[in-house]
Amino acid sequence: MSVAPLTIGVCSWSMQVKSITELESLCDRTGIHAVQIACGDPHHASWTDDDMESAAKAANFTLLSTMIGFPGEDYTTPLTIKQTGGFGDPARNEERLEIFKWAVQRTANLGLDQITSHGGFIPEIGEDGRSAFLDTLGMAAAIAAEKGVTLCLETGQESAELLKATLDELKLDNLKVNFDPANMLMYDMGDPIKAVAILAEHISSVHCKDANAPTTPGDWGEEVPLGEGQVNIKQFIQALIKEGYTGPLVIEREVGNQEERIESIITGKAQIELALAN
Repeated sequence: MSVAPLTIGVCSWSMQVKSITELESLCDRTGIHAVQIACGDPHHASWTDDDMESAAKAANFTLLSTMIGFPGEDYTTPLTIKQTGGFGDPARNEERLEIFKWAVQRTANLGLDQITSHGGFIPEIGEDGRSAFLDTLGMAAAIAAEKGVTLCLETGQESAELLKATLDELKLDNLKVNFDPANMLMYDMGDPIKAVAILAEHISSVHCKDANAPTTPGDWGEEVPLGEGQVNIKQFIQALIKEGYTGPLVIEREVGNQEERIESIITGKAQIELALAN
């Protein structure tokens, strides 16, 4: 199903749902009927539906793409996620590539051609482990390519310059960027507005999320409701449009209880609509 340019969407996991019926209800409440959906059981944001795929395809919302996380990822501190995130630990990669293969198949079963994931902290050019890390990213992209799926890597763990250099080095048509401006701030990895221009040719999907950068090096920044942090959602959307981005603007909220998240999603939708109107 075609999606209108700059459609406002929402991440299923942000609403902490466990069934497609509950997701439909909350989409109605927020007024957002385009969804990036977690692949779910048995790996991340599990679903209770007996046949999640059929239920999702029959739901009253449009599916945009999928997301997969991995068991053992630890977001307690920036250091713990550096050690455990994505494909950064070679000892975990055989298992994680199998999980990723499962998620790609689910993506294809849902009739979708895009999956997002945190790839892990990319080693700097010349750093030990970079070659092996890039080889693993290449294997993940090859798994996705077999099903006609594009893998979009979340921004945040590295600078825009390093991510661009890595994608330029790999030269894989189905390895792109899921641009999350809040992640860049929370990881203290630079100005997300400037990063849009640097990564423009590689941006295939976007998370609309807000944050403040950390005040102490090595600590997390703080995620806040959209419009209340340092991203500047209006400038962010203007920067995307200037670079020719026409894909969905998907709201992600990962802080607070379910009710608090829903309220943040509703106010975030209004912030995006205001930015698009001006």
